Amino acid sequence: MDLTPYVANLRHELAVATEAGDEEARALAERLAATLETATRLALLNALSDATREITRDLAPGELTAVPVPRPEPVAATEAPEDHRTSRINVRLPAALKLTAERATSVAGVSLNSWLVRAVSDALEPDGNRGSVAFT
Repeated sequence: MDLTPYVANLRHELAVATEAGDEEARALAERLAATLETATRLALLNALSDATREITRDLAPGELTAVPVPRPEPVAATEAPEDHRTSRINVRLPAALKLTAERATSVAGVSLNSWLVRAVSDALEPDGNRGSVAFT
C-alpha cells in the first residue's frame, strides 16, 4: 500500500500548523517532518496490520463461502499483455489445506508459490485442462 499521500498530508498539516510561527518554527517543523517520515510510515503500517488481523479474527475463522464464477473468456495470443511483472497477494488457507499443499509441493519438487501459480494458471485454462498440477 502506498502511504505517500498520507505522509504528505501529515507533513502538510504540520506545515499549516506552524504558519503562525516564525521562520525558525517553520524550519524546525520541516526538519521534524523529514525525521518522522519513516516512523510515520511504520506506525501507519502497524495500524493497518493490526486492523487486518482484527478484521480477520472477527470474521468467522475457518469459514469460506464459495460462489461459482464463470470462467473468463480466453485471451488470444496476440492480445496477451507483455507485462510479465509479478504481483504480491496474501492468501489465507486453513491449516490442513496448507499442509496438504505443502506436501504436494514436496512431491512436485517446487516451492509453494510456484505450485500455487501453476494451480491458478491451470484453473484458468479455457479448455479446463488441469494437467500440470495434481490437486490432492
